[in-house]
Amino acid sequence: MRVLPEHGHEVTGLDIVPSPYTTTTASVADRDAVRRSVAGVGAVVHCATLHKPHVASHTRADFVETNVTGTLNLLEEAVNADVSRFIFTSTTSAFGRALTPAPGEPAAWITEDVAPVPRNIYGTTKVAAENLCELIARDHGLPCLILRTSRFFPESDDRDEVRGAYEDLNIKVNELLYRRVEIEDIISAVELALERAPAIGFGRYIISATSPFTPADMLAIRTDLPSVVRQLFPDFEDIYEARGWRMFPAIERTYVNERARTELGWSPRYDFRHALDRLANGEDPRSPLARSIGAKGYHESSTGVYTVR
Repeated sequence: MRVLPEHGHEVTGLDIVPSPYTTTTASVADRDAVRRSVAGVGAVVHCATLHKPHVASHTRADFVETNVTGTLNLLEEAVNADVSRFIFTSTTSAFGRALTPAPGEPAAWITEDVAPVPRNIYGTTKVAAENLCELIARDHGLPCLILRTSRFFPESDDRDEVRGAYEDLNIKVNELLYRRVEIEDIISAVELALERAPAIGFGRYIISATSPFTPADMLAIRTDLPSVVRQLFPDFEDIYEARGWRMFPAIERTYVNERARTELGWSPRYDFRHALDRLANGEDPRSPLARSIGAKGYHESSTGVYTVR
């Protein structure tokens, strides 16, 4: 809603929260509101969701209503309105338990071919919504691309032990190695998906910063991540030491974005190397768009570290 108008698109925003970027204040679970919103549009970018932080505050039925029924409403009304393409922002959380290898095994090499094993109602409903996208795409010929985005939220990590051990920006820069993406890069992926959807038809894509690791690194990063990072980025320790930062001792997986780069022509800018260069120059490693948006929170009142609106 911020970027597309700057690039010449006329946009309509449907959201449950009024804002300068909201055209219609309603839920995707409201079929009539969805019908009115998609009338006459050429494309739908579906970002509405109950997210992981809502697991503690909303029921499973709430998740089904928003994430499953809401997605079906959008898909069916898009078909009825002859919309030409549909982009669904899903999540790498859909992989769930597949992200955690058994003790002693190498870190998981996560591509789109890994079968999801949802860990909670959030992942379960996002996988169900993805399957609805595929069903409607194949039954009705609606070009539909699914973007499984990795972490991009600006709020603090929800794990007490991680927050207590690392500075917040230290955590986020570490995560660019394997499980984080800048929102500016997400938006570029959305724009490419809008462009390529009619030719592709249907597809799923991991949208995460390009990892420097290869399959040959999976055992080492599971046991001694700093040594691998040191080999790949000899300057990282000096840059980190100047800030009092530390690398994680080990990680359990890495996301692979090769399909998005190949099929969408996506070229994410904000990777670990980019962050190191900006830090070395005394600059903020975050994108201008991320800094502009800031933290929005997930609830009306405080319920935790990343749930304050």
